[in-house]
Amino acid sequence: MSSTTTADALTGKRDPKRAAMSGWIGSALEYYDYSLYTQAAALVFPTIFFPSGNATIAIMLSLATYAIGYVLRPVGAVVLGAWGDRRGRKNVLVFAMILMGISTFAIGLLPTYAQVGMLSPVLLVLLRVVQGFAVAGELGGASAMIVEHSPDERRGFFASFSLQGTQVGSILAIGIMLPLSILLDDDAFHSWGWRVPFLLSAFVILAGYIIRRKVEEPPAFAAQDDAAKRRFPFVELITRYPWLTVRCILMTLTNVIGTATLVFGASFATQEGYGNGFSTGEFLWVTLTANLVAIGTIPVFGALSDRIGRRTFMVVGGLGGGALAGVYLWTIEQHHMVLVFVTVVIVQSVFFQMWNATFATFFQEQFPMRIRVTGFAVSQNIGLALASFFPMIITGVAPPGATNVPLLVGAITFAVCLVAAGAALLSRETKGTSLSELDGTAPVAAAEQRDSAPV
Repeated sequence: MSSTTTADALTGKRDPKRAAMSGWIGSALEYYDYSLYTQAAALVFPTIFFPSGNATIAIMLSLATYAIGYVLRPVGAVVLGAWGDRRGRKNVLVFAMILMGISTFAIGLLPTYAQVGMLSPVLLVLLRVVQGFAVAGELGGASAMIVEHSPDERRGFFASFSLQGTQVGSILAIGIMLPLSILLDDDAFHSWGWRVPFLLSAFVILAGYIIRRKVEEPPAFAAQDDAAKRRFPFVELITRYPWLTVRCILMTLTNVIGTATLVFGASFATQEGYGNGFSTGEFLWVTLTANLVAIGTIPVFGALSDRIGRRTFMVVGGLGGGALAGVYLWTIEQHHMVLVFVTVVIVQSVFFQMWNATFATFFQEQFPMRIRVTGFAVSQNIGLALASFFPMIITGVAPPGATNVPLLVGAITFAVCLVAAGAALLSRETKGTSLSELDGTAPVAAAEQRDSAPV
């Protein structure tokens, strides 16, 4: 391919608005499925799919199934990342959407523990594993597509919309779960009401397929030579970019803020063993509020990262959210609803979204195009797999009946965020660097050589 043709492909056919809209809609639909499980694992599944009689064990087992969904995500990241880097961003996104929709629909049909005994949690775990495999390719593929379609000076703004889509998906999930929990009595909600949002995933399958089939591949990817597409990207990732991958994994651990507040926090607030007395409906409103405010803050921080820089938000957002996570749990313990709402907005909608709105762009910019989806997906999903066990671990450290739960959980959360912030400080700032430079030309050769040093 001539240099003129390549230049035309890179500059004349970019469509950042359509790419951002596709990423937004696709992420919203796929994370609707994933968020349903997060809510149900904390609020419903302990009494549906596990033996009664020991509240601590039921909560830990239910949160463990939440974490198990992350175990296969690194495998999905390698497989789906390679597909996205070799066969196209659009292809992997369509497949991931369909697989996620089918597995979520099937969860809505599962029999309970009272009906079939241990077969019930076994089937739940299997479907959760399929969910984890499918979602592993979502954000990596969507954000790579947006970054490669966007002008260099606005990558942070446009890429933030895929993260905004994930918040919208969570809102959709809560928006359906919440009225059901209010309108139905506890018996009806636990017997069949919780199943309705899962069964609606049938529409997700259809909508996702239609939307993503219409998206064009990024012109930069289409212009890539065939030799680059024949490589297996995971091999290059671990042999040439080991330290970069480790740093991105450590940065991803900032997600413990979300697991400490919205996942463990849900159990801490609503499960009888902790004695904090929140109803399921009350706490769904708390989570809904955090996500609604985040819809507004995400594009703001994405746009500001194009001006101020990605690394600043990665560090400040992580440290601020980690420092205040324990304070948020303390407000739950005080059963002070106003403080609960105010604190969850500060922790989850402001500080965590500083990090969340920025990390997808920051990670994508660290890796060259030929391994971009794989590099992002592998590092993100290994980090998430590690972070996902955090609710189960802290339930063991601070079980129902324990004292000083906010202090214990808050201290652990901040310590993890401190490590993640250190990894961000050791990574190169990418704001303002052209896409061609980020894809491996001379101006970034020195940085690539540094990150490619052998372990």
